[in-house]
Amino acid sequence: MNKSMLTNGVALALTIAGFGLAQPWLLTTGLFALSGGLTNWLAVHMLFEKVPGLYGSGVIPVRFEQLKQSLQQLLMTQFFSSDNIDRFLHQQDEYGEPMKLELGPVIEQVELDPAFDALLKVVEESSFGSMLMMVGGKKVLLPLREPFIQELKAALTEIADSDAFQQQVLLQLERPEQMQQIQQHIETIVEARLDELTPELVKQMLQQMIKEHLGWLVVWGGFFGGLLGLLAALVLNG
Repeated sequence: MNKSMLTNGVALALTIAGFGLAQPWLLTTGLFALSGGLTNWLAVHMLFEKVPGLYGSGVIPVRFEQLKQSLQQLLMTQFFSSDNIDRFLHQQDEYGEPMKLELGPVIEQVELDPAFDALLKVVEESSFGSMLMMVGGKKVLLPLREPFIQELKAALTEIADSDAFQQQVLLQLERPEQMQQIQQHIETIVEARLDELTPELVKQMLQQMIKEHLGWLVVWGGFFGGLLGLLAALVLNG
């Protein structure tokens, strides 16, 4: 049982008990608590669901497109601004040294078979081509494909980790036109991901994130409603 149901259930029980026992103070406390709990529950419900006849209900699904645009603007201006990207590129490690761009995993995923095929073509078209044909053609070099690719990846990783290469990459990324291209690329990715969202999915995500906190609105609505009801009964009967 969630907080809303529990709070409203207790308030309803107090109301029934007050009516059945003919106790005005208990009845007033229960009614005020039930009023506060139900009102806050309805307010929470109206955030996510359209209620016929109630203007402003279902604000999240109704304003879905505006919500997406606001979220995209927030991400681009607060997280992926030029200053933030520049800080990311110049972040330092715990020793105060500039952190290197780890390109090894990227190189590891690069398909380098075309490089080996290009090498074979160069050999075939060179003066060694005729000699190669005498010993069986390019097929004799095919077993070298994997060792060649591994050695090439190792060499590229070593180059990418060098200070000179890292410095050149940073210099290129810092160019205004390059920074603008990075931002445009990031914005395209963000926009594509946001386009995958549907009003129902957004509603479920928000409900899941804030359900616990909104549930306390109902609890405190019932509590303070009941407290006001009790004070009202004491004043009226006093």
